[in-house]
Amino acid sequence: MTVAWILKEKGRNVVSAHANASVEEIITLLAKNRIGAVVIADEVQRVLGIISERDIVRILATQGVAAMNEPVREHMTRPVVTCSEHHSIDWLMEQMTSRRFRHMPVTEKDRLAGIISIGDVVKFKVALAESEAAQMRQYFAAG
Repeated sequence: MTVAWILKEKGRNVVSAHANASVEEIITLLAKNRIGAVVIADEVQRVLGIISERDIVRILATQGVAAMNEPVREHMTRPVVTCSEHHSIDWLMEQMTSRRFRHMPVTEKDRLAGIISIGDVVKFKVALAESEAAQMRQYFAAG
């Protein structure tokens, strides 16, 4: 199974912002959209960085509220590890686990095409396991 399967189910909507957005504006986006990360992209949707709730906590813990007015470009994670629709879900899980992040932007032709969270992966894996279990029950019931 590939990333395309997850995107087909969840959609391709991605909350993104420009690098000049303030940390405070990013916090507002996170809260308003009830999400864990915002992709920082340019005008043609090339991924420049990403900033997560964890990043915000670190910024506030080290720099305090003075950082709220700073541009996010000074704090975003970069370079960003991305995937394409053709990557396997197992590869995606391995990358997220070994690199210790919860969100991975999906790019096609160097443009933002979606985002996958670890929650999306878990939801997909649970649905797959339930489907396989149901098929096994049907197989044994028919035999």
